[in-house]
Amino acid sequence: MKLAYFVLPHVGGTYSVFKSLHTGLAEYGIDVRWFGICRDGYELPAAMQQEISFGHLLKIPGSLTERGCAQRMADAIGYGGFDGVFINVLGDRMQTNIARYLPEHILRIVVVHNITPGTYAAARSIRDYAHATIGVSERCRVDLVEGYGFSPDHTHVIENSVNTNAFSVNDRGRKRDEPKLRALFVGRVEDASKGVLWLREILDALPETVTLTVAGSGPDIEKLKRRLTAHWNRVTYLGSVSPERIPAIMAEHDALIMPSRYEGLPMTLIEAMAAGCVPVVSHIRAVTDTVVDHEITGFLFPVGNYTAAASALARLHDDRDLLARMSIEARGVVPKRYGVERMAGRYNDVIRSIAMTRPKLSPMLDMDAWAIPSGLRPGLRTYLPLPLKNWLRVMRERL
Repeated sequence: MKLAYFVLPHVGGTYSVFKSLHTGLAEYGIDVRWFGICRDGYELPAAMQQEISFGHLLKIPGSLTERGCAQRMADAIGYGGFDGVFINVLGDRMQTNIARYLPEHILRIVVVHNITPGTYAAARSIRDYAHATIGVSERCRVDLVEGYGFSPDHTHVIENSVNTNAFSVNDRGRKRDEPKLRALFVGRVEDASKGVLWLREILDALPETVTLTVAGSGPDIEKLKRRLTAHWNRVTYLGSVSPERIPAIMAEHDALIMPSRYEGLPMTLIEAMAAGCVPVVSHIRAVTDTVVDHEITGFLFPVGNYTAAASALARLHDDRDLLARMSIEARGVVPKRYGVERMAGRYNDVIRSIAMTRPKLSPMLDMDAWAIPSGLRPGLRTYLPLPLKNWLRVMRERL
């Protein structure tokens, strides 16, 4: 069986999930290939060039309409001999919508990676054209079933995983007896979801012996650098880094700081724990609290409460025995719950089940009548001022 996973290679959680599925499902005779669409002239970033052997890059002339691009994509899936597809909701509007237009014999597995109303509305728009829906956390599944009419029988929770072998590095870069506590932020540098601009308030409340490394890039990187100007002597910016460097970087740091407003199930959190980098993360109901056991494997703090985040880092800074215990506890959790084998086994069960039973779907739509449903169009929330949206996100979690 051959399945396409809609994604372009990049440094991020969605592609990390692909890598786990590609490795894990091969044991079951299922060949998962990434399938990405780009315009003519695009080339994979240098750090991702080696990934070309794991997937298919479909280049589209810039003159084509969205419907024309969708037709090219559908044709390529057919020519490529794919039996099914993984659709990452809102990874791309066209690639999400194509679920409604693919030939009936193509299996469609929808993966929901986030807990925002926009993500759920998009998933709802293709709900009746998917054989199975997978939420990466219990929060995703419950919200979809209770709030968006998804079938309990065909909506599953399969948590993301990491290659624990890659993170079984020693503590060669982590010296417990040195005075500094090395904190780390990893991921897309973007405030609306990741809360990166709170990093200044967190550092403001901590001694100079707490340093911060920022690994990643994004739309708010320059704004973050300006906000952290006063801390220039203890902040290091690595920029975008290749996935292969992440385990070593995490092994060289003591604590992961993740002040996110919302997440589906953050890969970075699981990776940090696998490396023994103690997580200090926002408490997002039925998401981060299913991964972190507060004050045992890490710290949870209320979304937006940067004072509590700073207090947790200060405890780790002042109590190195606590830091060492939490590091060991965090590392021990991951192989049992978030190993690639466990994730792949559960995906295999879903794939084999829908391949045999073929749950009934709504009739496929004619590509000539290509249209974007309302759930994939900008909603009213798009026009709210960003500060108001951010405030609502915080209140949603706290209440």
